Amino acid sequence: MPMRTARTAWNGTLENGSGQVELSSSKVGTFDVSFPKRAADDAGGTTSPEELIAAAHSSCYAMQLSAFIAEAGGTPQSLDVTADVTLGPDEANGGFAITSIALTVRGEVEGLDAAGFEAAAQKAKEGCPVSKALAGTTITLDAGLE
Repeated sequence: MPMRTARTAWNGTLENGSGQVELSSSKVGTFDVSFPKRAADDAGGTTSPEELIAAAHSSCYAMQLSAFIAEAGGTPQSLDVTADVTLGPDEANGGFAITSIALTVRGEVEGLDAAGFEAAAQKAKEGCPVSKALAGTTITLDAGLE
């Protein structure tokens, strides 16, 4: 199986430093990162590990869900998946932790009713490789047909 690589160059302290994340394998971009902006409500044009995890989770989940819909006899026409990743205090160990991930999916699917879609959606939540990698985090799901 393939391996994918990202690289970060960081300069300075946590509070005053900044860096750039390069998506090395795909070469599609380099993105600024900064802890003060990571911890702020407005990211101000920078990304964060949480946003990158949200991108990974939403895309992985959409792929896995499309497979499980087909496995259940349906045909996905469109899936709109959002992953909201929350950074908060790590009460047990100090510092910070990803405290929760909320997946929301709305789908247009032929051949499955709402119950069938919900079953495939729940199965995808458990079966997507990114969900498995984040198994220590609370992951919730809101799934529905459009």
